[in-house]
Amino acid sequence: MFQQRLTETSGLARACLHDAILNDSVLAEAMRYATAGGKGLRGFLVMESARLHGVSDQRSVRPAAAIEAVHAYSLVHDDLPCMDDDDLRRGLPTVHRKWDEATAVLVGDALQTLAFELLTHDAVGDARVELIATLAHAAGQVGMVHGQALDIAAETAPVPLNIDEIIALQAGKTGALIRWSAEAGALMASADPAPMRDYATAMGLAFQIADDILDVVGNAQTVGKAVGKDADAGKATFVSLMGLDAAKTRAAELVEQACDALAPYGQDAETLREAARFVIQRDR
Repeated sequence: MFQQRLTETSGLARACLHDAILNDSVLAEAMRYATAGGKGLRGFLVMESARLHGVSDQRSVRPAAAIEAVHAYSLVHDDLPCMDDDDLRRGLPTVHRKWDEATAVLVGDALQTLAFELLTHDAVGDARVELIATLAHAAGQVGMVHGQALDIAAETAPVPLNIDEIIALQAGKTGALIRWSAEAGALMASADPAPMRDYATAMGLAFQIADDILDVVGNAQTVGKAVGKDADAGKATFVSLMGLDAAKTRAAELVEQACDALAPYGQDAETLREAARFVIQRDR
């Protein structure tokens, strides 16, 4: 059920996003390239949380496209030589390798602003302003960008981060956009977002632990990007601090917490429970 819904929502969100990229310039081509792959998990969370709250796909598809645009922008910029300096993303050359650094910067800029344009559409409904404000918060100086800044600072810090500091870093870098995605449906329905926030907080941390595990045990061809970079750089991760087995155990515990948070929704939330289990079973 989850894989079917993930395929459906990722297709709808990507089509919506690509329709909003308006011309055939080099910039537009690179924007479509940057958003052509990936799992579409954040868009899925938007649309499935919306469905759970009685909001139609027609209303939720633009917020789903918006979060996928923000996520793609963050990856394009994260891959730049001044950040993580990666050559591969999703098994393909990164945007700055396929084109150049200036194009990559502009692609990220354009995708970020397009996300907020998508949220202004009348079909989104009365929650438009709240969705815009909360996405700006999640993506910006106290959310994802803050997490990125902490990550960069950690690379040259004289003392490696401890476990609490890594959790705080990842709550911004990875967790903030996942939380927004899961809460969006409740916001669109004027419902209490707290259960979805609890679900996404646990799921987001499990997702990051799984990423750290893949960096150790995955292979670049399957993962679609370089692996082992954190260890090579001497960077503190959940695996380096906890050990591989303990990290796997902790990720599984967090998935159970995420599933428990969905208790108010009963069986209607089973697809979201499957999504939480998926984040620690994936191989990329």
